[in-house]
Amino acid sequence: MTVRVRIAPSPTGNLHIGTARTAVFNWLFARHHGGKFILRIEDTDLERSRPEYTDNVLEGLRWLGLNWDEGPFFQSQRLDLYKKAVQKLLDQGLAYRCYTTSEELEALREAQKARGEAPRYDNRHRNLTPEQRAAFEAEGRSSVIRFKIEDGREIVWNDLVRGKMSWRGSDLGGDMVIARASEESSGQPLYNFAVVVDDIDMQITHVIRGEDHIANTAKQILLYEAMGATIPEFAHTPLILNLEGRKLSKRDGVTSISDFQQMGFIAEGLVNYMTLLGWSPPDSTQEIFTLEAAAKEFGFERVNKAGAKFDWAKLDWLNSQYIHHTPVDKLTDLLIPYWQAAGYKFDGGRERPWLEQLVTLISQSLTRLVDGVAQSQLFFSDIEFSDEGSTQLKQERSTAVLEGIVTALENQPQLSEAAAQDIIKQVVKEQKVKKGLVMRSLRAALTGDVHGPDLIQSWLLLNQIGLDKSRLSRAITEAN
Repeated sequence: MTVRVRIAPSPTGNLHIGTARTAVFNWLFARHHGGKFILRIEDTDLERSRPEYTDNVLEGLRWLGLNWDEGPFFQSQRLDLYKKAVQKLLDQGLAYRCYTTSEELEALREAQKARGEAPRYDNRHRNLTPEQRAAFEAEGRSSVIRFKIEDGREIVWNDLVRGKMSWRGSDLGGDMVIARASEESSGQPLYNFAVVVDDIDMQITHVIRGEDHIANTAKQILLYEAMGATIPEFAHTPLILNLEGRKLSKRDGVTSISDFQQMGFIAEGLVNYMTLLGWSPPDSTQEIFTLEAAAKEFGFERVNKAGAKFDWAKLDWLNSQYIHHTPVDKLTDLLIPYWQAAGYKFDGGRERPWLEQLVTLISQSLTRLVDGVAQSQLFFSDIEFSDEGSTQLKQERSTAVLEGIVTALENQPQLSEAAAQDIIKQVVKEQKVKKGLVMRSLRAALTGDVHGPDLIQSWLLLNQIGLDKSRLSRAITEAN
């Protein structure tokens, strides 16, 4: 048997972290077994589906490295397949037309609520005679298609994550609507029905999804049986929770994959973190690995039943590890869009070799790519003196130190690291001051602060674009 799994997002919003984590688990399982990973877009909700959301889903999966083997398939292009399947169930007497109005359904729910009962359809139109159906249609009533669910039926399956699962037919809310009212004979198919028809047609062997779909699984198993199909295996993965143990929501600051990208997370770090949201590798000390490495070890025996808590600190740490080990040329490519978005200009000597020197300087202090904007600002924009920087420039002998550096620079048209060190030693000797005063004053003059990246490398970068002398002169003015 060839393993065939699918990810089936709905394009009614951007690709969310929960859907993306489900895609990761499907991808890992398919690759572990040498199977196929299929992409299906469930866009039958015509009112809420948008092409820009479809584009966001496709771009997000590509960015994460979750390449698919077949698809994308669009449910909106498969309506004839669903309608034929609906008609077959009608012909077999396994489904029927229900003419109950929304007002009648609301009255039924209110009556059940008053009696303290769970809401459920009472199957009142299951056995209508042809004359009764004709009478309802003469009234102008539209119909939905309902699939018959016997209350006494027990639905059992062995979940790959949760073990034996069992549901009673009486717990499923009565006969299930599988197609909406429509002028066409078989109506618009609903999720639980369309997904089963698709999975049968695409020969899906394993359905891997979040635990919030467990109730759907019981209904879908009945549909597989009714259509005479092989029932796939199911694996219901844990939900992603916040640190307080509640279901993750937008209030927790967790949004779409494209937003994570804008926040400065890199694909390898984010997908590594998502792999650990509910799954643990055989070596519990191993936390950093590629998708390909994880696929070799992946199995549902190591997927937790309990919810997976989303931890920003852990994600930041993982992301920083990937940034710190990214080659300078690639990291430069990743940072350039953030610099461009900040309005930084790449002229005046700021060509590729200079940019790569800047990246080398700041890379080890980055947690997210977006941090590169603030940490490189002094190399692209005018500086402002912090309180500590201004205080340093007003220290006794600070002005003389800076004037000595300016004088020494006149003999250095192109500064080197060795020359910079020699200038500092020369000024220390001539001004009869401690090296610390020279270094702090120089840093304050060049960067506006007394803290920052490596001073000598910063000086060399500023010298290459002609900013060191002008900043030294401005600092002397600031000090007086």
